[in-house]
Amino acid sequence: MEPPPAIDTDPRLVGDRLRQLRQARGVSLTELAKRAGIDRSTLSDVETGGTNPTLETLWAITAQLGVPIGAILDTPPQPQIMRGTAMEAELLEAFEDAYVTYELYRVRLLPGLTQTSPAHHEGVTEHVTVFTGTLSAGPIREPLTAGPGDHISWRSDVPHGYRAHGSDIMRATLLMRYPVKS
Repeated sequence: MEPPPAIDTDPRLVGDRLRQLRQARGVSLTELAKRAGIDRSTLSDVETGGTNPTLETLWAITAQLGVPIGAILDTPPQPQIMRGTAMEAELLEAFEDAYVTYELYRVRLLPGLTQTSPAHHEGVTEHVTVFTGTLSAGPIREPLTAGPGDHISWRSDVPHGYRAHGSDIMRATLLMRYPVKS
């Protein structure tokens, strides 16, 4: 059985948005790939819509562009689902004020697997409220643990990860807070 696509939107639209953001910042394809820690050919395939990138790849790229991942997805009301190694994240809403952009996700994390994320740009924070299961999440070197009804948060401008413990799927909400870069 073939795994589901990483994102539920047309990869060409995502690629076009990424290319526009990269070009607006005056960054070459080679330089962005280097900063994001991915192959140049992978980034080229993402920008041309030739591949449906993983959640990890999208976070690595958008982190280096200094934008929330929602900047490259369709705007809700239709929730966008992204899939990574262990996590499924459904973008429910994106909203902003003068200084901050927020993205609210419904997340599911498969037990026994680890979802890792590269550092986001400076000042980004993540806030998780667990509904079912047990979660370890946060900076790779100092993860936090939360169970049903618990809330944890951390600065995610460092490499960080998520891991569900036990045999149950962990379900939670994730609020990402991105300060607007000047």
